[in-house]
Amino acid sequence: MNPLLTIDGYKSSHRPMYPKETSLVYSSYICRSTKRMPEQAQDIVVSGIQPMVMYIHKFWENNFFKLPKDKVCGEAKEYLESYLGAPYNVSHFEALHDLGYLPIEIKSLDEGTIINAGVPLFTIKNTHSDFFWLTNFLETSLSTLIWKPVHSASLAYSYKKILTKYALETDERNLGFVDFQGHDFSMRGMQSIEAAISSGMGFLTCFKGTDTIPAIQGIKEYYGDSNAGFSVPASEHSVMCAHGKEGEIDTLLYLMNEFPKGILSVVSDTWDLWKLITEYLPKVKDRILARDGKLVIRPDSGDPVDILCGSFHTIYANSEENSPKYDYPKYGIEKDSPAYKGVIELLWDIFGGTINEQGYKVLNSHIGAIYGDSITLERAEQICERLKQKGFASTNVVLGVGSYSMGYATRDNQGGAIKSSYVEIAGEPREIFKDPVTDDGTKKSKKGLLMVFKDALDGQIKCFDQCSWEDEQDGLLTTVYKDGKITKTVTLAEIRERINFKINKT
Repeated sequence: MNPLLTIDGYKSSHRPMYPKETSLVYSSYICRSTKRMPEQAQDIVVSGIQPMVMYIHKFWENNFFKLPKDKVCGEAKEYLESYLGAPYNVSHFEALHDLGYLPIEIKSLDEGTIINAGVPLFTIKNTHSDFFWLTNFLETSLSTLIWKPVHSASLAYSYKKILTKYALETDERNLGFVDFQGHDFSMRGMQSIEAAISSGMGFLTCFKGTDTIPAIQGIKEYYGDSNAGFSVPASEHSVMCAHGKEGEIDTLLYLMNEFPKGILSVVSDTWDLWKLITEYLPKVKDRILARDGKLVIRPDSGDPVDILCGSFHTIYANSEENSPKYDYPKYGIEKDSPAYKGVIELLWDIFGGTINEQGYKVLNSHIGAIYGDSITLERAEQICERLKQKGFASTNVVLGVGSYSMGYATRDNQGGAIKSSYVEIAGEPREIFKDPVTDDGTKKSKKGLLMVFKDALDGQIKCFDQCSWEDEQDGLLTTVYKDGKITKTVTLAEIRERINFKINKT
């Protein structure tokens, strides 16, 4: 792909539209609003900066600067003249090729920083006056590369806050388990393998469990960290079906024989979840308890809250939550039936476990559960709360977060956009901004140069606009790319440390 063509079409005509003698364009990427995000996901996690910078650098090096000028610029001329239906001057492209590098500077917040809407994640400006047009020419590519990892990291952060909160309340000695309690199941629902990598790397900023193997490779390539994510052997419905419905109990034995050690996850609702748990598991109980590892039961359909925790309504006397409570089966569910009890209580009835120092039940270490269908932040919170109310530790279950949660999004979910706020024309500075009278204020942009700082009073990351160059340079934004060179790098371990510090502090 020719980098000169990786733009929104209207970018192709912007260079001559700027005022004569324009020499500098300064822009920033800001998530302007989280009103389209879940209520629990209002925080924004700075993520994906390093992959974005490395990708752009390598992409332009390999597909522009290292190719013959006539070939790459000629191709752009051919396409754009056909596209616009008029002659197209590519002399500015040729001049860039002669220069031999991208004359831009990108400054960003540290990855893993938690911010609110309205704070710049990064700024970009040209470093050579002849290439003022390049700043916003790169907008389209940068936007496609950054919005998804930011969105996914922000969602993962929200999941981790919920799971950490309930682990502290119900099983604080097992707090490290939270790193694996959220598991990325989203790859098959993403728009492409590249999208899965981008999103999966964002998820791995908070968790270590993933089924998106390409994201692990992405972490290695862009951050240099090995062993970023982990998973376990797990069956799928085709495996269970291949063995036959009538022999499902034999299938359990077969799978445990094939995987005699470690964690083994078995999809358990290919036919009758409740029968598998209440009839088959007791018959193979001794085998499960003697196994050197944990057998994980995986329901895959229905309402995850009811399936895991039980299908019932809780009614409080006098309609007050601190009054005596009475649990009634939901419509069509018999009291004390498997569906009424739910997976975790049923496993406790069969295998038992321990009661921890906080007074919550923890399943026997040889048995567990994971749910990986239709998980949302709201349901994750409901599952943890319902388990807590029933006297079970939240750490009895792993939640597989799929594409409904991670992929059901666009750039607009966080309002991510690159906008210019400062230009220089004939050597004179000009603070610029947009403020549409027909908008609700969301699209009003920053004005002038920007300084990002940490407020000493409330500890929040904030932004001043209309500042001086001196103030801009003293802020939290630091140079990560300049004139064709990556100037600062970060590891995934450092990102995770920042995020975990924020969660623990909260």
